[in-house]
Amino acid sequence: MLKLAEKYAGKPADQLPMLFHRILQNKVRSHFRWQKIRSLWTAPASSLLPGSGGEEADPLETFKVEESSIALEQPPESLARNQVVDAIEEALKTLPARQREAFLLRYWEEMDIAQTAAAMGCSEGSVKTHCSRAVHALAAILKARGVTP
Repeated sequence: MLKLAEKYAGKPADQLPMLFHRILQNKVRSHFRWQKIRSLWTAPASSLLPGSGGEEADPLETFKVEESSIALEQPPESLARNQVVDAIEEALKTLPARQREAFLLRYWEEMDIAQTAAAMGCSEGSVKTHCSRAVHALAAILKARGVTP
């Protein structure tokens, strides 16, 4: 909330909830990314001790990767994914405000139709209409940029 107050104090009040959710979401993702990296590169000191057979163990072989951690992507796949994400973000900026809001609440924040309608202060039918139009507009924009599903 402090970052919201510091950086976006001049923004209209109707934009503050979406900005707050974006800031919060980014902070949570950043926390979990760093936690995953820390768990990959830290190990108990006892795991670095020489083996019992008199031979010294290779410290790099003693690191254990948690099963829940995701394998590192190859650079081409990472680049392609980042380019698609950038294209989606740019395409979202071109949508009308209500369509962008409905799309982000429904698909990004994973709210159901009733929750989205309550957050937007409109009917459920309006949410469905805005989401449908946003999805079709995004699909057309991304297709024109060469992004395929």
